[in-house]
Amino acid sequence: MSTTESSPRDLSTPEQERARIRDAYLVPADQRPASTARGLHHTALISSDVETTVRFYQDVLGFPLTELIENRDYPGSSHFFFDIGNGNLLAFFDFPGLDVGPYAEVLGGLHHMAISVAPERWEKLVERLTEAGVQHEVHSGVSVYFRDPDGARIELIADPLGEMYGQHVL
Repeated sequence: MSTTESSPRDLSTPEQERARIRDAYLVPADQRPASTARGLHHTALISSDVETTVRFYQDVLGFPLTELIENRDYPGSSHFFFDIGNGNLLAFFDFPGLDVGPYAEVLGGLHHMAISVAPERWEKLVERLTEAGVQHEVHSGVSVYFRDPDGARIELIADPLGEMYGQHVL
């Protein structure tokens, strides 16, 4: 097919394409096989400054630092972890001496990370973001979006794990 010809998919609307993919791949929950995974062990981001990152995630967001070790892949680099609840960790690497450039949302990269928090804690966390001078946007009364000190977009969502805006997604 030449680059000027269209495939049948090119003529469908985004809604039709989502419906096609949903029909082809989405298995009803009662027929879905169990996942081969146990859960998310950790997500690793890059930090430009270890202490700034620790102060933000532990002091502002209330995610306790659980470990700070040397990165086995890059001598002099740190690998450190925060408890984000439910047995899950958020990890960071720093790469002193390397110019890793500014954070960028790129194809295949991180768009945002959504972390579930209890509704009664969510409002207090929004207040803490305000008190810390962190720019943020509240959506739908249960989501707050902001950027960490290195620019990664974070969402705190008051919906339970497996739900999004009242809809079950798990």
